[in-house]
Amino acid sequence: MAKKEPGTVAAVPDDGNEKDKEKVYQSQEIDNTPVEGDYNASAIDVLEGLEAVRMRPGMYIGTTGPKGLHHLVWEIVDNAVDEALAGHCTQIDVQINPDNSCTVRDNGRGIPTDIVEKTGKSAVETVFTVLHAGGKFGGGGYKVSGGLHGVGASVVNALSERLEVEVYRNGRIHKQVYLRGNADGDLQILGPTDERGTKVTFWPDDLIFHDINEDNERLKIIFEWDTLATRLREMAFLNKGLKVVLTDHRAKVDDKEKSETYHYEGGIASYVEYLNDTRDTLHKPPIYFEQRAEDVTCECSLQWTTQYSESIYSFVNNINTHDGGTHETGFRNALTRIVNDYAKKSNFLKDSDDKFTGEDIREGLTAIISVKVPDPQFEGQTKQRLGNREVQGIVQSIAAERVSDWLELNPKPAKDILNKILNSKQAREAALKAKTLVRRQSALSGGGLPGKLADCSDKDPEKCEIYLVEGDSAGGSAKQGRNRAFQAILPLRGKILNVERVQPSRIYDNNEVQAMIQALGLAVTETNEEGNKSTGLLRPNAQNLDLGKLRYHKIIIMTDADVDGSHIRTLLLTFFFRYARPVVEKGYVYIAQPPLYKVQKGKRIEYCYNEHKLEAVLAEMGEKADIQRFKGLGEMMPEQLWETTMNPETRTLKRVNVDDASEADHTFDLLMGEAVGPRREFIEQNAHKVANLDV
Repeated sequence: MAKKEPGTVAAVPDDGNEKDKEKVYQSQEIDNTPVEGDYNASAIDVLEGLEAVRMRPGMYIGTTGPKGLHHLVWEIVDNAVDEALAGHCTQIDVQINPDNSCTVRDNGRGIPTDIVEKTGKSAVETVFTVLHAGGKFGGGGYKVSGGLHGVGASVVNALSERLEVEVYRNGRIHKQVYLRGNADGDLQILGPTDERGTKVTFWPDDLIFHDINEDNERLKIIFEWDTLATRLREMAFLNKGLKVVLTDHRAKVDDKEKSETYHYEGGIASYVEYLNDTRDTLHKPPIYFEQRAEDVTCECSLQWTTQYSESIYSFVNNINTHDGGTHETGFRNALTRIVNDYAKKSNFLKDSDDKFTGEDIREGLTAIISVKVPDPQFEGQTKQRLGNREVQGIVQSIAAERVSDWLELNPKPAKDILNKILNSKQAREAALKAKTLVRRQSALSGGGLPGKLADCSDKDPEKCEIYLVEGDSAGGSAKQGRNRAFQAILPLRGKILNVERVQPSRIYDNNEVQAMIQALGLAVTETNEEGNKSTGLLRPNAQNLDLGKLRYHKIIIMTDADVDGSHIRTLLLTFFFRYARPVVEKGYVYIAQPPLYKVQKGKRIEYCYNEHKLEAVLAEMGEKADIQRFKGLGEMMPEQLWETTMNPETRTLKRVNVDDASEADHTFDLLMGEAVGPRREFIEQNAHKVANLDV
């Protein structure tokens, strides 16, 4: 056979003789000819053990900023919660220690301490040092679990400067210490005990976790009480009867260490009551049911309110499925069918009347759907959408039966709910007329874009950005200072509508909100039962927002650095959260950071964005420096506005994220809703934390 030349492929006769083919393959020589850059086998690195985690932490925890730091806590807590799901744990203690370490203790069975045959190490050391090792792969450790990949404990260990684990099991206390992922000695027996469970204390590695301030200075990040409290409260709601205790040894309240206990015997029914504590409800208590079918446990709680937005949150094995999935689809389908059937059966709707839409029925509804699935299949690595098809039918069947029973047994609140839904239907029809009128007026005025929009020349949404600017004066400066190629300006006059307090149809009557809808290209695509698509109404919490029609992928809110500016910014954020949440979740909404001060000495000019920066600049410049306090954007020259706030090379933008939708929902309702008492209480409790009076 001829020798194979480098860069050629030897032809293999396809005569069905597999042995001949094998001989041909074996006879081909390996090409070892050097290539440019010396890229050969010696350039291939093989990372051993947990080295890969330390080399690329973002692959495992998403970020090395504050969110990633707290993710370490969730990994350990999730393991403890899995013990609770298995029926072996009733309490979890989370402690923030003075040295910024964190301790998580549960009273579950304790990690096994015997030797794992495959690794030759104790089960404790295997769990903390070997990726993809755990009791969640069908070996009988857990029937239902939120952790599926067995990387949680080992990732926390890899990203910690030090980690200590104590296991209380079989009447003994076992302990092992790890330094940056490596065991510092064998598993030790410390002595006897009557307790059981696992205690993990870890010190996050400062070499990995850090944050950057506005001056590009590297900062050490610490555990935040509010972040931990929000997530742990949610865990307690989702696991009926589980007690979760959070203690901060760094802070004291009334000479006692700051501590809160989350314990809800009502489970997700208590969760719904918590979300609705500032809203007027149409019935009490919330509807609640829990039922098991085909190894799937379905737990739901729902309650209608007088609000205009829906608040539906779904979970699978305690994992928040932000994008829904088959369990949420099953619930929505059941609700739409059962309510329409009941409305016709009770003669509330006639045969000739149009049915209520799902949006009509869900207006003002707060609901939690929590399912426990033995083998959940998530769409995407982020676990944000459930894909198990069988779960849809199970949830739909259970929800239809239980909601139907409740409506039959509670005719008076059921009638109140139907009246609310009817009002929603009428408001939707009124909004459709208003929208049609707006379209007709736009067509007569010669275009679909608002006249005060100064658009950019580029039409690629990924390259374009729009500034929502407070006031015509600031809008004029922004128009003169911008880069017309990719920056658009939309001035907003005064304070926009507070959409939290008005019916959805009102947004089409408000000039400023309507200008935003048209300028941004906010549109909803609806699909009917025949599969035909049409443009629908912009409604609260609409998930069918057509992002393909969005005209800008950077929507920048730019308001004055005063109380009125802060209020306008909050009103705008309320609008985006309620009516365009997918835009926020995609990371398209930003807040501009205009400077507060201009400091000049001679020809040197410095812009300061906070008091800390001002003090540093004054200390460096010394006396006789001129300080100008910008009271509003309109005071800035176009060149100044470009240099400090609009130039992509020098500006600072803050991206708006929704880390916890249910908590954000609760906060927006608290701050922007009708209830005055809870808002006053919130302000009194939190004003001292954020007050920055300009005196």
